[in-house]
Amino acid sequence: MVYLSAITILWAFSFSLIGVYLAGQVDSWFSVLIRVALACIVFLPFLKFKRIPASLIIKLMMTGGVQLGLMYCFYYKSFLLLSVPEVLLFTVFTPIYVTLIYDLLKGRFSPWYLVTAAIAVIGAVVIKRTGVNEHFVLGFFVVQGANLCFAVGQVAYKRLMENYQTDLPQHTIFGYFYIGALIVASVAFLLFGNMDKLPATYTQWGILVYLGLIASGLGYFVWNKGACMVNAGALAIMNNALVPAGLIVNIFIWNRDADLFSLVSGGAIIMFSLWINETWVKKKRLQSLKK
Repeated sequence: MVYLSAITILWAFSFSLIGVYLAGQVDSWFSVLIRVALACIVFLPFLKFKRIPASLIIKLMMTGGVQLGLMYCFYYKSFLLLSVPEVLLFTVFTPIYVTLIYDLLKGRFSPWYLVTAAIAVIGAVVIKRTGVNEHFVLGFFVVQGANLCFAVGQVAYKRLMENYQTDLPQHTIFGYFYIGALIVASVAFLLFGNMDKLPATYTQWGILVYLGLIASGLGYFVWNKGACMVNAGALAIMNNALVPAGLIVNIFIWNRDADLFSLVSGGAIIMFSLWINETWVKKKRLQSLKK
């Protein structure tokens, strides 16, 4: 939990840095490419090539491609459609996806999760009580794409480390994770990138360097390592600890004129949906498994 808690604090600043200084100003595909490339550079010196099964290398690259590469493509686009607090609040579905994926891997599904999702959607509508436009709806689903990629990657990495008994330290193979993400980011930039919207200030370049080397390079390694040391329930809870941390940073430093009533009201409903999920829905799920 110490690893996950430390990265939660680190990542709490990332949302606002992207939303305030990069979104709409720097090409999102370029931001993704630079961030992933810098993270990859951090781990390349430690990368081991011997005594590593080819199947593990391929699966690590696929995991990185989804959890980091594809997730960032959704994530950065969401800031063009939503405010930072909205992006943060809509990430609360991630732990539900984590649990769902674990269940699906074991061949089971509980329809009670739909109750949690429905309540959370109501909370999202309350946040945008001034009018739900097409950008807001699209943004909501774009964030869910990012959430799903992040959840798939966490579960996949945890299972990989459980199934492959290697005596090599994780940092000596984690470079493959970033190589997979770099492949996805490179293809995305070549297809959709805009060379006319590259960083124009030292601040923008500095933020990209920080996000690449620290938030991504250090952050994802420590987070995934921490995910391997806790159970699925604790991992799901820590996924949502980022929401209040990120909101505090954004509102008190950059977004002091935010509509607090809408955010608090909608956020409370979304958090209520999580409480329902952790109590009533999980209870129903356990009862169904015993039948």
